[in-house]
Amino acid sequence: MSACQTVEGMQFDDPLRDEVDVVVIGGGIIGVCVALYLARAGQSVMLCEKGRVAAEQSSRNWGWVRQHSRDEAELPIMMESMRLWQSLSMEVGDQLGFRQHGVLYLASTEQKLAQRERWLDVARRHQLDSRLLSARQVAALTGAPEGQWQGGVMTPGDARAEPDRAVPAIARAAKRAGVQIKEGCAVRTIEQNNAEVAGVVTEHGAIKCHRVVLASGAWASLFLRNMGIDLPQLVVRSTVVRTTPVSQFFAGNAADETLAFRRREDGGYTLAQTDRTLHPIGPDSFRYLKPFLPALWRDKSSYRFERASAAHGPAAWRVARHWSADDPTPFEATRVLDPRPDPLAVDRVLKMAHAKLPGLQNASVANSWAGMIDSMPDVVPVIDTPSSAVPGVPAGLTIAAGFSGHGFGIGPAVGKLVADMVCHRAPAHDISRFRLSRFSDGSEISLGPVF
Repeated sequence: MSACQTVEGMQFDDPLRDEVDVVVIGGGIIGVCVALYLARAGQSVMLCEKGRVAAEQSSRNWGWVRQHSRDEAELPIMMESMRLWQSLSMEVGDQLGFRQHGVLYLASTEQKLAQRERWLDVARRHQLDSRLLSARQVAALTGAPEGQWQGGVMTPGDARAEPDRAVPAIARAAKRAGVQIKEGCAVRTIEQNNAEVAGVVTEHGAIKCHRVVLASGAWASLFLRNMGIDLPQLVVRSTVVRTTPVSQFFAGNAADETLAFRRREDGGYTLAQTDRTLHPIGPDSFRYLKPFLPALWRDKSSYRFERASAAHGPAAWRVARHWSADDPTPFEATRVLDPRPDPLAVDRVLKMAHAKLPGLQNASVANSWAGMIDSMPDVVPVIDTPSSAVPGVPAGLTIAAGFSGHGFGIGPAVGKLVADMVCHRAPAHDISRFRLSRFSDGSEISLGPVF
């Protein structure tokens, strides 16, 4: 069963514009927020989504809005994003389900606790409210027996939200700001004139524009490949469980080495495993093996592999990788990437929750779903207008993709940042770490943090 209600029916069906200032490709959290802040900057915007707004990973994620354990280059952007979540929540009300009840990273061993504690150095540099908790404090917070965990590190100012509600609510705010949104509208190609963006061709017709933002999540690499541009992006499948309602024992988000859990607005908890990553092996697995080797080596114990199939969308063996503006595309063949949850993962997650958390001992599975997470070799995204640095990229194209499973929380600030870039305003943050050319200019792969 899908996590996202927007899979069932179209919510946004504005007429296709003949000409706009900016076309945004992709209706996930990043694309929706880019469109919102572009409209607020006075730009005319058409957002094209091949399927449904937020129907893929933007509604299937854990719902964490965290500063904790971010890559340090991402952290200032995420801190701004927290402020934007607060203002958006005030603007649209409880539709977001935004609650600041903290993020807690738990440690089952003293060695892991020492690793968790290193985050405090980063937190102090950025004046976050992160703090070390003892085993007794952790037990009091979670209701688990003392000794279940040796301690943890908590950032009380971190938050949670309800993904399947939040992103469509932000999309409605974008529409009120003047954004035209059309679901069921795949962009096939970008038209160029003298190596500059001249427009896009969609399955429903052409749109003239001079600026395009590609925010298509797991599909970004496939779209760029057709243009002759390399984005070394792979996908991993993640299974998530929603429990039946139980009494609240912890109001925020928490994770240890194997289990993540988050309180939900419906009275249940969202559960997922943190120590196993399932990668569907397809052609790109071999094409991009070299840049991914450092991450594979570091996290080798957590990876599991399966043969990619049509259900894995851009990873599939037989998916088309080249087409013209007149051809139907893979984006039309798979409107919504809706992989099946792994039943073994569902069973394992529930057993871990029962064993570790007394508050969940009477909980059962209300439903489960899976999502395809777009992943980069260094676990940080590409946020770039790379025309001068990467051959083949037309002037006027901005890429915001590869958020590696942590795009939901940072989405509002990335949207504002990208809107500034598109409007030729200086970025408010240092984004040099997120340049596309880092994969082609000889730079060493510098891995971002993991659980």
